[in-house]
Amino acid sequence: MNIRSLRLRLLVGAAVAILLSLAVAWSMMTVLFQRHLERREIQELDRQAVPLIAGLQVDAKGRLSVTAQPPDPRFTRPSSGLYWQISSQHGRLRSRSLWDQELPTAHAKGAGDEHSWHHRTVAGPFEPDLLLLERRLKIAGGHDVLIQLAEDQAPVRTASAEFGYELFLFLTALWLVLSGAAALQVQLGLKPLAHLRDALRALRLNPSERLAVIEHPPEVEPLTRAINQLAETREQDLARARRRSADLAHGLKTPLSVLAAESRQLRARGDRQVADGLDRAIAAAAAAIEAELARSKAAAARQSITPELVPARVVAERVVAVIEHTDAGAKLAFDIEIAPDLTVPGSPEELSEVLGALTENAARFARRLVRICGDRDDKSVRLMVEDDGPGLSDWDAELALVRGRRLDESGPGHGLGLSIARDLVEARGGAISLSRSALGGLQVEMAWPLA
Repeated sequence: MNIRSLRLRLLVGAAVAILLSLAVAWSMMTVLFQRHLERREIQELDRQAVPLIAGLQVDAKGRLSVTAQPPDPRFTRPSSGLYWQISSQHGRLRSRSLWDQELPTAHAKGAGDEHSWHHRTVAGPFEPDLLLLERRLKIAGGHDVLIQLAEDQAPVRTASAEFGYELFLFLTALWLVLSGAAALQVQLGLKPLAHLRDALRALRLNPSERLAVIEHPPEVEPLTRAINQLAETREQDLARARRRSADLAHGLKTPLSVLAAESRQLRARGDRQVADGLDRAIAAAAAAIEAELARSKAAAARQSITPELVPARVVAERVVAVIEHTDAGAKLAFDIEIAPDLTVPGSPEELSEVLGALTENAARFARRLVRICGDRDDKSVRLMVEDDGPGLSDWDAELALVRGRRLDESGPGHGLGLSIARDLVEARGGAISLSRSALGGLQVEMAWPLA
């Protein structure tokens, strides 16, 4: 797919946007899940602290004692990850799980008053992280007591990592599904542009066509109207240009006729050198006019909606009947091998001009025979003009189709016949090629696709 494709840009943009959104969602949901676990852990430690506070006593000397301990058995197992500790100025009590270690009290000043709990994360005696819940109380006798409960954070970290991994898998699958949905949305959204492309193809084949505005979505309507206005302007410009070129070509014929008459008068007075130069100039101008008229015909052919089909054999017989009366054609045999029902796209005038130019060229170089044949298959219809002359090399065959290129400078003409024939054939969607004939000379093949 082209990197400048609008479809590719939309797909990549949607995929990246969905991926970033899901990545942010994954991060936020992982953090929220971890905080949820911490809140549950704090609630559990708070519940464990109730019997501990209820069983706390202080004797007359200020020494602490606990008559009831939390029921969780982990408090009695050393380094179990669940601990409690009670501290005062007269001593310190701790759970058996702490063994000979203590919970940190260095920053307990922020533990709050006797009506609230405070929590923080600290390094434990046996673990890297502990969630520490602490609270200060004033008990009988005005003694200030710090109560602390702590739990290992490793299970919370493990649960959070497992949740994050499973959430990652789920969001990855969701990303694929949403990207597929975005691709479908892009496909449906760009479908009107595909219809517009087909309409433009029809407009290219037939400039008189126009895009149907009501068949396209409102978002595309300004574009279709602009294209219609551009096509209308282009068609008008082309029509004006063709009319001007045709008027110019026809307008030059009269001055050329006058110049030809002047040339004959010069020749009659004996000034042959000046007359010959004038004749060459007149012939060159006439050839240019004919070429311009042929281009006008080719342009008109390109704009036709449904070109008519011309019986090729009838046109070929007319062309041969004319060339047989020329100096070159009178010495040759002409063979027409075209089925009576074979037709080619175009008009009789176009095909006459094409076959006339090709047959005249063939007659100039043929020794004894010029053959015009045609056939058709499932894909195309073809016409061939071939002779038994010297033929052309592959390099010369390519040069022969160049406008104004002459391979034989000795004979008459201006090298425009083959190029004009090519313009007219290509105007009807066909193609023209040169190759070696089975007769030994040149074969010019014209092919028009049936589609």
